[in-house]
Amino acid sequence: MKIVPAIIAATLTTALIITLNTQLPVGGSKTPRLGYFLSPQKGFWKNAEPTDVSFDEDIKLHGLKAGAEVYFDDRLIPHVYAENDYDAYFIQGYLHAKFRLWQMEFETYVAAGRLSEIVGESRLNTDKYFRRLGMVYAAENSLKAAEANADTKNALDAYTAGVNSYINNLNENDIPLEYKLLDYKPEEWTNLKTALFLKFMSFDLSGQGDADLGMTNTKNFFGWDTYKKLFPTVADSLDPIIPKGTVFEKAGINVSFPKSIDSLYFNKTNDIIAAIPPIIPDKDNGSNNWAVAGSKTKSGKPILCNDPHLGLNLPSLWFEMQITTPTYSAYGVSFPGTPAIPIGFNDSCAWGETNAGRDVKDFYEIKFKDSTMQEYWFNNAWVKTQFRREVIKVKGKPDDVELLAMTVFGPVMYDKKFQSNNKDGKYYALRWTAHDASNELLTFYKLNRSKNYLDYVEAISTFECPGQNFVFACNNGDIAIRQQGKFPAKWKRQGDFVMPGTDSSYMWQGFIDIKENPQMTNPARGFVSSANQMSVDSTYPYYLGRNGNFPLYRGIEINKRLSVMNNITPADMEALQTDNYNVFAATAKPVLLKYIDETKLNDKEKKYLNIFKSWNLRADINEQGSTVFKIWWDSVYTEVYADEYSKAKLPMYWPEQSTLLEAVLKDSNYAFADNILTPNKVETLHDVVLTAFQKATKTFTNLEKDNKLEWGKYKDTRVNHLLKLPALSRLHLPIGGGENIINATKSEHGPSWRMVVQLTDKIEAYAVYPGGQSGNPGSKYYDTFIDTWAAGKYYTLLFLKKQEARHNNRIKWHITFING
Repeated sequence: MKIVPAIIAATLTTALIITLNTQLPVGGSKTPRLGYFLSPQKGFWKNAEPTDVSFDEDIKLHGLKAGAEVYFDDRLIPHVYAENDYDAYFIQGYLHAKFRLWQMEFETYVAAGRLSEIVGESRLNTDKYFRRLGMVYAAENSLKAAEANADTKNALDAYTAGVNSYINNLNENDIPLEYKLLDYKPEEWTNLKTALFLKFMSFDLSGQGDADLGMTNTKNFFGWDTYKKLFPTVADSLDPIIPKGTVFEKAGINVSFPKSIDSLYFNKTNDIIAAIPPIIPDKDNGSNNWAVAGSKTKSGKPILCNDPHLGLNLPSLWFEMQITTPTYSAYGVSFPGTPAIPIGFNDSCAWGETNAGRDVKDFYEIKFKDSTMQEYWFNNAWVKTQFRREVIKVKGKPDDVELLAMTVFGPVMYDKKFQSNNKDGKYYALRWTAHDASNELLTFYKLNRSKNYLDYVEAISTFECPGQNFVFACNNGDIAIRQQGKFPAKWKRQGDFVMPGTDSSYMWQGFIDIKENPQMTNPARGFVSSANQMSVDSTYPYYLGRNGNFPLYRGIEINKRLSVMNNITPADMEALQTDNYNVFAATAKPVLLKYIDETKLNDKEKKYLNIFKSWNLRADINEQGSTVFKIWWDSVYTEVYADEYSKAKLPMYWPEQSTLLEAVLKDSNYAFADNILTPNKVETLHDVVLTAFQKATKTFTNLEKDNKLEWGKYKDTRVNHLLKLPALSRLHLPIGGGENIINATKSEHGPSWRMVVQLTDKIEAYAVYPGGQSGNPGSKYYDTFIDTWAAGKYYTLLFLKKQEARHNNRIKWHITFING
């Protein structure tokens, strides 16, 4: 009878083995394979890095042309000294992979529409969206352009070889934690993956997702006349990048309106669209940058500043480093996944970017002959459709195949098979400059080597998408800013809504010559700046895009502050970058106090009003007034517009906060203050502001009860892991700032890199980012800089020559790379 216990034991053992090697469903996701994940030899335990870890090493790598030395300072910043450019980019790829492999590969999975391969069918809709957006198609086109240039091909090939050298020598137990959690392994890196990453940045900086669709709904719902009131093209308080009054040259392209514009575009109302993208970029993706001339600085030399505002994630978007070869030496931040230094400085110049916000992404309604989509009507003829086959692999399921219809405009994103939700079966194609062949890497390659203003102009001239405001400063005293991108020449309001695609009359009529792009060099005022505001006033001859793409208030405050500053030091610039003054609130506060009737408030409401009255207009951590203002203003905004939108059944956009503020400053009888749901009463701004405050008081009371009325606790800034895992994130950070503030730190979004560079003979540079150099949550270098960043402090950057690195007391480790 001993065989019975043996059978039972064997059965239990087999079941345990199967269980430990199976991903088990938990809630809406699955566990890792527990046997592998918990394995003492290969599991997550192996990702714990000793606190006294040494990075000293001699490494032999096949593929190097000569060799290189890398010195790591006390913050784990690598200072790479290579004997040629190929080896420099090879080592950059190797180091990116060594410290950020999972992050860089995961982001290319997102861009390529491949998440379903690793997490299953729950992300299939996201994958379909990115395939139909044409991300892979766009990356393929841009890669052709990059590989047609000898310099960028050399950089890409070297970088890819370096990444793969690390992957091919990676021990299974050293595979990053996230691969073990999701139960997959790294694959070979390719140049296409780098192109995909760059296209993902184009997507992330392209504005409010597929806004044309929601804006079409909004225009159809309200009608053209009302829409114009809710969505003006230019804000009254605009302080543009290029100062008002600048005289622009006559347009090189005479843009003409289509003859059918009134009937088929502005006043067309029978074309209702409903589409909600699975991922929508943060509308505040942007940045601040400025450069001040030596005439305004204490040193007599220019100072350049940049702080890009993006999602706050771990691992960080950025990897800090210095790269030195016999032809150049550059320091700054790099993107894990791409070669070069996109934001930084060398021994002569400094550069940085902010998002231009220009509209380069439009939708067109396509008329197909029938549901097979084999032919579409264009310019009085049936045109044969080209198709692109996109195969989406799904973990544990059959492949999903998307046939992407390609038109003269671009891919058809929305059709009967993909979430247009239209009962009439409409088809919408996308025209986006990101689809065009372009070589953005060449810009960074040349900027890293730039020595003067002419080098800077040449470097950025090839940059196409996403459009950027490139700020520049040089140690010879020059400062400049130029908006650069491939910008279509548009008539006013072109592309705000879905356009007819049956002929060429609504197509873009050409691209603006780069000489006509907004630009400014060595202005008399002594500074240049941008903060994502509209770059020019209404006298510029081309349409830039919806007013909502261009935030107003950071630019207003930066220009006001810089205009009165003199004897500026780097410390002054650090203070400005981290300043929490709310200029939007400064404008709105008198309006709210004008219309509130205190006699109708009870004692509790008066208490919160007094907090607001005494508020200093700063969004500092402990300020309760900042919280009261935010909630009260949002309540006013809702009271004004919610009744108008109450009967809307489709996704729509609401007016900008600035639109409401500017409207009530001009008109005390603002028409939208009246609640259309109460036909027997006409509400005024007095009614709206009072009701909004009384409703907001309930929120104030609950927040105070929970000890969350202080701004820092209410805003609750966090730096999330890319997988949104709390245990791998940094939560509840004590930092002020917010929307419309120079320190643009929101809950999950804000300054992703702060940099101040003084271009003295010996470069002085200071910077910080909210993360750490290592992507390994088990390393003490995973989140090293976050507390310093939250406190508004900076690190002094080491920009060293090789012989200096050998003897600097902040250098802690040394790796020698040898060809072998």
